Amino acid sequence: MKKKKKMRVVIVAGARPNLMKASPLIEAARRHKEIEYYLVYTGQHYHRLMSKVFWKDLRLPAPYTDLGAGSASHAVQTARVMVGFEKVCLRLRPDIIMVVGDVNSTLAAALVGAKLGIKVAHVEAGLRSFDRAMPEEINRILTDHLSDYLFVTEESALKNLKKEGIDRRKIYYTGNVMIDTLARFRKKAKNSGILKRLGLERQKIKYALLTLHRPSNVDDKLTFKRLIAALSRLSKRITIIFPVHPRTQKLLKEFGFQINKNRINCIDPLSYIDFIKLMSQAQFVLTDSGGIQEESTFLGVPCLTIRKNTERPVTIKEGTNKLVGSSADKIIREAGKILNSKIKIKKRRLPKFWDARAAERIMNVIASPLGARNDDGIRRQ
Repeated sequence: MKKKKKMRVVIVAGARPNLMKASPLIEAARRHKEIEYYLVYTGQHYHRLMSKVFWKDLRLPAPYTDLGAGSASHAVQTARVMVGFEKVCLRLRPDIIMVVGDVNSTLAAALVGAKLGIKVAHVEAGLRSFDRAMPEEINRILTDHLSDYLFVTEESALKNLKKEGIDRRKIYYTGNVMIDTLARFRKKAKNSGILKRLGLERQKIKYALLTLHRPSNVDDKLTFKRLIAALSRLSKRITIIFPVHPRTQKLLKEFGFQINKNRINCIDPLSYIDFIKLMSQAQFVLTDSGGIQEESTFLGVPCLTIRKNTERPVTIKEGTNKLVGSSADKIIREAGKILNSKIKIKKRRLPKFWDARAAERIMNVIASPLGARNDDGIRRQ
């Protein structure tokens, strides 16, 4: 009897958030004997603390290959990934290319798949900020319109795809794989020693956690200066822990900005486990990251997002998130409300399918020749 051919799936990751999303997908793929998976890392994030340390934290297998794309302009970086990834696809001849998130590597791999006639599956499809000044927004839109499988995390994504005329038979409501990872490693994160290493545990110091890296916040000198001034004012009321993104660190030096390190504790980027521990114990989070809006919602930690928009509106509607833009006064005012306990963050209500089973649903769809049906509410008609 002829042995049945396995479905060959290539999972593409290019940056740190992608690794968090790839981890549960790989775990779910391992449980399907009919799936043969390969992890391809593009090397878009090449700083050790921005990627390599995550392999150990997330228990990821060694990648089939590392394309080593590195840092460059959007065009150059996308082109490098396309050239390298096309060679991988011609060698492996996958049945499905699975891309995650919204980075340049996501779009590059989707373009290669579409041009080679390989089915593309987009995990985290349909999210929209409606701000085309964001490079990620362009990546999201184009990737969705190239994809054969679109796996969405929230209701807004379903509405966005419908408005854009995406064939609804391609769309599956599966939940959030970021939450799969967070739920899986939350217990391990509780044992992290990061609070002790930063002197926060022994002294029982209350603190806010800050991340800042988006071009809209750090590329413009005046905007960045205004944010630093606001954070300096806020640091008089609460200690701020600031794991500095390599790109942000570079711009701090380039602009000649000085941060009062007695109040704002600037540290190197953290491992996934240490960061989750630090976030879970924070009084609140200040961020311009998309994923952290979701993670803080799951953890029930107040989140002030330093952006004028979000592609994850469910974190505001049902979660703990609030947009504060880059206005110094609004940042100070909203943080002050939390510190003064004049407002209470509404009780967390986890969005639909944020139940640590998203990757399982996704792989069930991929493994089925007809796709999963409505027995688990996966496909939204």
